[in-house]
Amino acid sequence: MLFYTVVKPVVQLALRVFFRRLEIRHHERLEAPGPMLIVSNHPNTLMDPLVVAANRRAPIAFLAKSTFFKNPISRAIFLSGNCIPIYRRQDAESGDSGVTPEELAARNEAAFGQCYNYFDKGGTIQIFPEGTSVSERRLRPLKTGAARISLGAEARHDFQLGLTILPIGINYFDPSRFRSDVFVNIGKPIVVADYADAFRTDPEAAADALTEEIRRRLEQRLVITRDAAEDELVLQIERTFGEHLIPDDEETLYDNFQLSRALLEAVPYFEQHDPARLLQVREQLSAYLLDLDRLRLTDEALESSKGRGQRWARASVSGLKLVLGFPLYIYGLLNNYVPYILPSMIAKRATKDLEFVAPIMFVTGILTFGICYALQIGLVHHFTQNWLWTLLYALSLAPSGFYALSYWNNLRARLLRLRALKLFRTKRPVMEDLLRQRQAIIKLLGEARTAFLAATGLQRQAG
Repeated sequence: MLFYTVVKPVVQLALRVFFRRLEIRHHERLEAPGPMLIVSNHPNTLMDPLVVAANRRAPIAFLAKSTFFKNPISRAIFLSGNCIPIYRRQDAESGDSGVTPEELAARNEAAFGQCYNYFDKGGTIQIFPEGTSVSERRLRPLKTGAARISLGAEARHDFQLGLTILPIGINYFDPSRFRSDVFVNIGKPIVVADYADAFRTDPEAAADALTEEIRRRLEQRLVITRDAAEDELVLQIERTFGEHLIPDDEETLYDNFQLSRALLEAVPYFEQHDPARLLQVREQLSAYLLDLDRLRLTDEALESSKGRGQRWARASVSGLKLVLGFPLYIYGLLNNYVPYILPSMIAKRATKDLEFVAPIMFVTGILTFGICYALQIGLVHHFTQNWLWTLLYALSLAPSGFYALSYWNNLRARLLRLRALKLFRTKRPVMEDLLRQRQAIIKLLGEARTAFLAATGLQRQAG
């Protein structure tokens, strides 16, 4: 618990740095007192428990697969991090856990006993019932472990314990990228005591029914695609024309979530009722994105460069800010580039599995920034021998790093806009055709949206 208490503030700060936006819907449900079992999807390995645990005031225990406890160092870390080993059947069959199936059953009974004792004290445990982590917008088949633990804990108290199951959908918008977004969508809790009669009649059937209810509630809180082709189409629409489909001026991650869900309902609808329109969207969008890539442009650059007038005034102000801010950008770059670039380099060399990229970047980022900042501050104090200058330097490191990152993003966007303006002068027919493609797609998407809403009566749910 000491490790959990000491590390949590560091993780909270690191998550704020790593993610551009981290939005939690119905946060009050996460703060409810225990006993409680948190169940969640598992697309991003270590990031999933950290995102949840760092945003709950009370501590959380975790069920983790036994293979994490084989190494003495990792075992010490996981145990100090409030983790309980769980032994999976596939590990025993492959020999990874070093136990026979009989020993596996006995050890899992002991693990279940630890969970029961934790619940008896009013504690909260998090489990990932999919059993494995894969970076995809899917919900894989759920294991019955979460249901069996919950029902077993309640049965020990004749279903008077008051245990609830809290379903949480974790939606990453780009799980392997630094400064991306994550939307934590918390569902209504399931009261385990509601399954008392079913458990007394048939414990296995009760576990299956509770598992199915967990699945149903998780699916309500997630963006789930049927296959890679559907996922690609929806992502292309979201990232290229999402702002035209979300009416609110101030876009939230919940708005993006609702858009994704609506698109994933619309695709099968048009497959059945208007396949020609869906094919038209696919073909026109694919051609447009290919042309943008060929011209080395983005849709945002095209949007920002198609008009004149006030755009020139705004461009002048933006250019002046870039000129005046250049010295601060260089200062931030020099002081932050090494700890910033090392995590991505290490992650690329360490793994090709997308679900492990973000955790490796996250952990190595904590280390590289901590070590580099400490060395840099030590060097400044060594050469200045002045604590005031050392303190000012230390306080400047993180803000200047964020400024450098923001400056680079703005500079890159401005360079793309300037390239678009140049192409309007040198290849005007090509750019005008590109604008016509863009307007045609926006019109097509708008018409499809109107037709879909009219046909289905789809309304946004308050949740």
